[in-house]
Amino acid sequence: MSSKAGIHLSGLARRLVRDNLMDEESAQEIHEQAKANKTLFVPQLVESGKVDSQVIAELASDEFGVPLLDLNSFNPEMLPVGMVDPALIAKHHALPLFHRGNRLFIAVSDPTNQAALDEIKFHTGIKTDLILVDQSALAAAILTTVEAQEGGDFGDFDDVGMEELDFEAVDENADDQSDAGDSIDETPIVRFVNKILVDAIREGASDIHFEPYEKAYRVRFRTDGILREIVRPPQNLSGRLAARLKVMSQMDISERRMPQDGRIKMKLSKKRAIDFRVNTLPCLFGEKIVLRILDPSSAQMGIDLLGYEPEQKDMYMAALEQPQGMILVTGPTGSGKTVSLYTGLNILNTPDVNISTAEDPVEINLEGINQCHVNPKVGLTFAEALRSFLRQDPDIIMVGEIRDLETAEISIKAAQTGHMVMSTLHTNSAAETITRLLNMGVPSFNLATSVNLIIAQRLARRLCKECKAPADIPREALLEVGYLEEDLEGLSLFKAVGCSKCSAGYKGRVGIYEVVRITPPLARIIMEEGNSIEIAEQARKEGFNDLRRSALRKAAAGDTSLEEVNRVTQD
Repeated sequence: MSSKAGIHLSGLARRLVRDNLMDEESAQEIHEQAKANKTLFVPQLVESGKVDSQVIAELASDEFGVPLLDLNSFNPEMLPVGMVDPALIAKHHALPLFHRGNRLFIAVSDPTNQAALDEIKFHTGIKTDLILVDQSALAAAILTTVEAQEGGDFGDFDDVGMEELDFEAVDENADDQSDAGDSIDETPIVRFVNKILVDAIREGASDIHFEPYEKAYRVRFRTDGILREIVRPPQNLSGRLAARLKVMSQMDISERRMPQDGRIKMKLSKKRAIDFRVNTLPCLFGEKIVLRILDPSSAQMGIDLLGYEPEQKDMYMAALEQPQGMILVTGPTGSGKTVSLYTGLNILNTPDVNISTAEDPVEINLEGINQCHVNPKVGLTFAEALRSFLRQDPDIIMVGEIRDLETAEISIKAAQTGHMVMSTLHTNSAAETITRLLNMGVPSFNLATSVNLIIAQRLARRLCKECKAPADIPREALLEVGYLEEDLEGLSLFKAVGCSKCSAGYKGRVGIYEVVRITPPLARIIMEEGNSIEIAEQARKEGFNDLRRSALRKAAAGDTSLEEVNRVTQD
């Protein structure tokens, strides 16, 4: 190690270099950044993302011989509130944990943080002992503690560069525009909200939930389809957090009795922006606010990355090449229908075709596609938008959802008169999609002659490649869940384990699909108004895998676990 590094680097930095967790130049750079930002080495290192915070904590505990505490398992009610000035807690990144006799135990993430112990001892007159904790958990605990004691100062906890983020509201309905302006200009609240949004994007979350309760307030992320709690700000900040989010999404901050919808655009760089669809809901103890994260790049990821089996992909591509007809995508909310449709639209989006979409709301913006946000309050329904499309020389039409007979009839007539129509429904399988439309009142002849392809889909959590382990499952159990005798030869299944690079053994999601092409035998059953059981049986005879079978194939390929298969599909 150079003499310069030897002088400036702490023992922990030297240990990181010695254990090949980072190179000497990076360690020196982070040390200089910490010095420039007037912070400690460990928080700056965690902020850089070069080494996992839990790894840092374990290494520091071993290097300095200091006990390591899991702060997430610590009861926050035991914290000695009021013993230490919140300004000192924030200044030194040190949190008083508990008071025993004449000793005060202080949680820090950097064992060299002696200045914190000395100053807290000076101000309290009590001897201090150091307890080592994970920096990420410490930052969240300090955030909550300081807020509870000061009533709302998030100021010392913003990420580096957070103030450079560019946010703008998107006004989808000009008539609803609020004149609220930027009246909620409280920098600590602004920084906290910005940090939550950025953290959600970094973690790949699909939704953010801000939830007020009688004695608590929590923020949760939905990651890989599963909700998990992130932080618990003080409950008395409920109104201010709601007001900030409503200002950002151009809602009326004075209206707290009715639900509102809005949109936020976050510009991460000149070339990339993320949209948030925002909805407020008045609840018993305040307004619950949910943000859906909409990443336009998800529509351009390519069909090969969606998880279709080769034969399913070929059927989808063949249907997209048809000059007319209807493609229906079905599944519950959050199953990836929009991404599947937009992936198809992106393939069709060439200068020689006219594409129009009617959506509620428009989720992903794509250049070259005419996107219409339906607004029932002014009479612009799906059906009305479709009528207008047909007078605008369309080649391809996408309807966000077929909800009623009127929309279904216009869509089918468009598919029968030389247009490609794509849409979604909320049903559980391809067979049930047909029966749902029949129950709406659509004539069976029209369905049989207009629908080309039906895709039912789900999203399952993908096993982490770093830590997944072989699963030993009895032969009888495999047959019971749906595998056939011929499938068992050479079958290898895996289970979730969990490591620092994933969440409970899973990282990301994989699509599971049932793709059914309407063949002459299926069309005959539809014309005879056969039920969903008859349609599903015929689809199986023709070799179209249902969702369960497709999910079992994903498990056999090592993409997901049998537990996930059982969670997202019906036996």
